[in-house]
Amino acid sequence: MSKTPLPRRDDSESNSLDDRSKSVSEGSSNTSSEGVHPAEEANRLSMMQTLVHLLKCNIGTGLLGLPVAMKNAGILVGPLSLLVIGIITVHCMVILVNCANHLSHRLQKSFVNYGEAMMYSLETCPNAWLRTHSVWGRYTVSFLLIVTQLGFCSVYFMFMADNLQQIVEEAHVTSNTCQPRKMLVLTPILDIRFYMLTILPFLVLLVFIQNLNVLSVFSTLANITTLGSMILIFEYIMQEIPDPGNLPLMASWENFLLFFGTAVFAFEGVGMVLPLQNQMKHPQQFSLVLYLGMSLVIILFICMGSFGYMKFGPKTQASITLNLPNCWLYQSVKLMYSIGIFFTYALQFHVPAEIIIPFVVSQVSESWTLFADLSVRTALVCVTCVSAIIIPRLELIISLMSSVSSSALALIIPPLLELITFYPEDMSCVTIAKDIMISIVGLLGCVFGTYQALYELIHPYNHSIGNSTGVHARHYLFLF
Repeated sequence: MSKTPLPRRDDSESNSLDDRSKSVSEGSSNTSSEGVHPAEEANRLSMMQTLVHLLKCNIGTGLLGLPVAMKNAGILVGPLSLLVIGIITVHCMVILVNCANHLSHRLQKSFVNYGEAMMYSLETCPNAWLRTHSVWGRYTVSFLLIVTQLGFCSVYFMFMADNLQQIVEEAHVTSNTCQPRKMLVLTPILDIRFYMLTILPFLVLLVFIQNLNVLSVFSTLANITTLGSMILIFEYIMQEIPDPGNLPLMASWENFLLFFGTAVFAFEGVGMVLPLQNQMKHPQQFSLVLYLGMSLVIILFICMGSFGYMKFGPKTQASITLNLPNCWLYQSVKLMYSIGIFFTYALQFHVPAEIIIPFVVSQVSESWTLFADLSVRTALVCVTCVSAIIIPRLELIISLMSSVSSSALALIIPPLLELITFYPEDMSCVTIAKDIMISIVGLLGCVFGTYQALYELIHPYNHSIGNSTGVHARHYLFLF
């Protein structure tokens, strides 16, 4: 396996960032597929397949709640803040990939995952106590990844069940003529838990697919259905937009805290960054895929949030689908988006499965390997389903956990990982200051998101309010 020297770090921040981008490409060559068995090589991802996966694991339920996030920030401050958060998040992804490539080169390994990167960095840090307890870095990251990704999966269960319930039980009041929504109160015919149990066996079968190359077919289908729903949403919100001059440029500080938590939660793909790079046929191309894919994600997020808020103004709902007309055309938006979320479930599930299953399989004999693998996958899906069914106000519990774990994984740990990994190699003062500032921003996001969730848990609002089409449903203010 060829070795390529890592680039030197310059004294300026711009040169430092350029060097890291170069390091991503060079270091990725250490994980190239040279010498890989032909059968394994055939299962690796192309550049386009990786881009499809990256888009799908980032465009989730969070997108639909961005208009209300803009409402909580202001028509000027909201888009600018979302752009800044997006740029910082992408930069942290680049840091994570760069550190993993540097460590794999240093340790002569073909690939290191997020948890291993943290452990190996701590093993070489100057502090003796951290070196002794380096394995806890791996345990911490693995735990946060499991909590975050299974939390996303539980939210997906609620989202799909809610939308399925609305489509089925609103059928008799849904018209062919698209008119603005009116408040109606309808009594649910079937409990939402029935719809969750209906979805359960199909998700179990879906997660039995372990190959990301095969899953790319479903990701493509998910992207097509999501794109279709986005076209319908944009087609409606771009019509007759009211004068945005009547909207506040900046909302109150208290509401901005709600925006921050929602915006950070919307970027769901940090856990998939290293697994996707590892599965590529040509890992050196991953930096291009990452920049291209995340640029599209940020543009989509800003457009959806801004135009949605300008269209509906103070009447913007927790999910933009609740503002759409109650007709079959726009009911199809819920169906298409739910199909996209259904297939995204398998992508988010891949990360905790890759952490838990190898450990379980290592404890059984080879003849029981397949049974143990499938059993763990089935059990984990059931855990996400049961969590969505039995835990009261699960959406706020998930918001609370994600405020801690998502902020830590996406914004706090990557810059700290860079400091630990590269500090012995003469880092510039600008880079050190930059990493410290990003970690502080991530810590603030963690505090704000936790405050948001705890406040809603302590001061609950009437959670049985009907949605704008009448079927009682959960609000997704803090999930999207």
